[in-house]
This record gives sequence, C-alpha cells and structure tokens, in this order.
Amino acid sequence: MLAIRLPAEVESRLEALARATGRTKTFYAREAILQHLEDLEDLYLAEQRLIANRAGDSESVSLEKLMQRYGLED
Repeated sequence: MLAIRLPAEVESRLEALARATGRTKTFYAREAILQHLEDLEDLYLAEQRLIANRAGDSESVSLEKLMQRYGLED
C-alpha cells in the first residue's frame, strides 16, 4: 500500500484524466510509477558510478576501447 500527497494542480489534472477516461486515479498513478521507475533506477546507478569514478574508486574505459573490445569498430 502506498499513499502519496500531490500538489493540488496535479491532483486536479489526475482527477480530470480519470473522469474523462473512466479509469481510476490509482490506475494512472501506478502507470506513471511503472513507466518512470526504471529511469530513476538508471539515474541513481549513473550518479553512484560518477561519484565512484571521481573518487578514483572506479576505472574508466574510452568509447574507442569499448568498441574495439566488442567488435563494433567502423
């Protein structure tokens, strides 16, 4: 179970969409979360890798070397 507070404007838009389509607000909230969760996870991972890289705790590989490694050269 999840309860979230939304700004009044967002709540109104969500209610209007639900009324117009005959679906529930919960349906649209769930869809929004499912569609954006993977992007948020990717962003978090990228931020953590950047922090590790800047701290010298992670190794970088150039795009050229990566392409060579996987046989993707032009």
